[in-house]
Amino acid sequence: MIFFGGFLVCAGLMAAALYFQYGMKLEPCPLCIFQRVFVIVTGLILLAGALHNPGKVGRRIYGGLVALAAALGAGFAGRHVWIENLPPDLQPGCGYSLNDMLETFPLLKTLKLVLEGSGGCGKITWSFLGLSMPSWTLIFFIGFILLGLMLVFTVLGKR
Repeated sequence: MIFFGGFLVCAGLMAAALYFQYGMKLEPCPLCIFQRVFVIVTGLILLAGALHNPGKVGRRIYGGLVALAAALGAGFAGRHVWIENLPPDLQPGCGYSLNDMLETFPLLKTLKLVLEGSGGCGKITWSFLGLSMPSWTLIFFIGFILLGLMLVFTVLGKR
């Protein structure tokens, strides 16, 4: 049940991301896209865990994978929050779109450019309760890390 609940949260996050993009016309920056990738990866691991219904060892393995995927996502979200909080004169200028970067540069160079951020990454276009979208994403990733660690270090159920 925990795995499926986590999967539903990831599905909800992706539904919200798609609403922001297509309903509210907020174009995602490259860092946003990488955060989406890790929400999807985390969700797929949770869905696999729900469908597999593993025993103790399997729960620990899935938990570790969830924590790892969420930690990677949290890294991108944390970097995004950091860029948003830079003074305007220190924020990176506009750069390539993610598609252009992937077509033009090798993968590691693209990853480096994404982590440097672009002009759109520092612009806060939406907030709720004073927190930007990347801040909320970071909070959810931290929650998934904690869920993964809970699955690794506690025994749920009797199997």
